[in-house]
Amino acid sequence: MDQDLAHLVSIFLLVIGALLPIVNPIGSAPMFLAMTVGADRETRVALARRVAGNSFLLLMASLACGNFILRVFGLSVPVVQLAGGLVLCALGWKLLTDDTPAVRPAEGAPAHYDAAANSFYPLTMPLTVDPGAIAVAVAIGANHSRHVDLLVAGIVGATLAVLVIAITVGVAYRYAGDISTWLGHTKMSALLRLSAFIVLCIGVQIAWNGVKGLIEQLPQFGGPPADSATPTRL
Repeated sequence: MDQDLAHLVSIFLLVIGALLPIVNPIGSAPMFLAMTVGADRETRVALARRVAGNSFLLLMASLACGNFILRVFGLSVPVVQLAGGLVLCALGWKLLTDDTPAVRPAEGAPAHYDAAANSFYPLTMPLTVDPGAIAVAVAIGANHSRHVDLLVAGIVGATLAVLVIAITVGVAYRYAGDISTWLGHTKMSALLRLSAFIVLCIGVQIAWNGVKGLIEQLPQFGGPPADSATPTRL
């Protein structure tokens, strides 16, 4: 029992330590506001809950099934990193170069934001759960214990950790509008520009990690032979 509890705690801390800094809900909150211009307060609160729920499901799916799904389609983690990094770069560049980075609609403006169409893409992925977080979750899930008791403890620990991350996302997005009001439009716009630049840099870093991973798979760098039909082991 002590061993199971220790394993549960270790997995909980591992998932929190590995994924929470990447998800970074506080850093993503300004961009959440910028990407929901036209939504009123109630819509943003509902969106915060929905994005938190989507983030929980996406991270749990990556931990539990991500490695299997990649193998089914013959994909590798570097490919996911490269493609996802490019998507994240596009998102960061769009926000960085936006001429009118408003973070909240004018008082009394009617809400016209399509919450249902945007709650998963782009608000959940890639804004909240980016390809880097998915790749890390897949890597963690691929190295699970083979012992039944430890496996169950690990699942419970990982679930609790992802739940904490999802709650953090919901709280950060829920009160992002209040923080924006407190800071004022000028300071919030500056914070948005900085956050967008950081997202762009993260996207470049993720894409570069994917490129390096693909280069390392080349035969001249010790990777599998070019004619090998065996998918890359994750």
